[in-house]
Amino acid sequence: MAIEPDELDRSGRELAAMLKHLRKQAGLSGVRLAARCNMSQSKISRIESNKGRPSLLDVEQILRGLDAPPAVSAEAMAIARIAQTEWQDGRTLRRKGLDKKQLQLAGLEASSKRFRYFLLSMVTGLLATPEYVRASLAQAPPEQQAKAVAMKLDRQKVLFDRSKKFTFILTEQAVRYPLVPPHELAMQIDRLASFTRQPNIQLGVIPMGVHFASGSLNTFTIYDDTLATAELDLGAIVFRDNRDVQDLIIRFTSYEEHAIFGDGARGRLEAWAEDCRR
Repeated sequence: MAIEPDELDRSGRELAAMLKHLRKQAGLSGVRLAARCNMSQSKISRIESNKGRPSLLDVEQILRGLDAPPAVSAEAMAIARIAQTEWQDGRTLRRKGLDKKQLQLAGLEASSKRFRYFLLSMVTGLLATPEYVRASLAQAPPEQQAKAVAMKLDRQKVLFDRSKKFTFILTEQAVRYPLVPPHELAMQIDRLASFTRQPNIQLGVIPMGVHFASGSLNTFTIYDDTLATAELDLGAIVFRDNRDVQDLIIRFTSYEEHAIFGDGARGRLEAWAEDCRR
């Protein structure tokens, strides 16, 4: 399921060209194909010129309207699945303003009921102390920092909505990552330990030395089994296709099998916090 950012852009162009080629090969005008698919001709034109992102259902309707062979349809749907994935470039997001990203995340958190977080290298802002949040935004433009910190901390209110269920899995590397000085890191780890007592939160830790069979790892979040985001060095990928989301749910479930929850997780966290204080 690994998808590179340049592959997303390339797949959109490739899908548009493929659908246009198939229409011409079938001897159909855009108007006739639109009628077969119960779409507007302008929509067909936007899809073929890569000016509009078609949904998977749109692509399925077009392929049926073209009577495309099964093998061709399968290839087109595979390309469409990648094209439907959204790439959020980190530099672009920073240029637009960190508050836009915070508003987007707050909207997802308000509308979702079930959350799964796999945290590979750092603590998420939802679980972070103010000191940790400020340190995580140290590289952001100075004029955006104060507002972004305040918005991140305000988003933490969602954790106390008992109608929502959260599962956080953190690697030991994420818990102990020295983003802040040792005494502040100890407070951050203490905060994580406190969340293991909250009824609507499951917090698990994976100690160093655990072998993962799934290959490369990324931080990712799953919202309500319908949408997922994965963080990369240069930005984030948003998955909306059900198969991609289900793949991540399966991966998350396998990580749960390696994680320590409950009293065991709290004991590990308290011991790691104590290490920071020494």
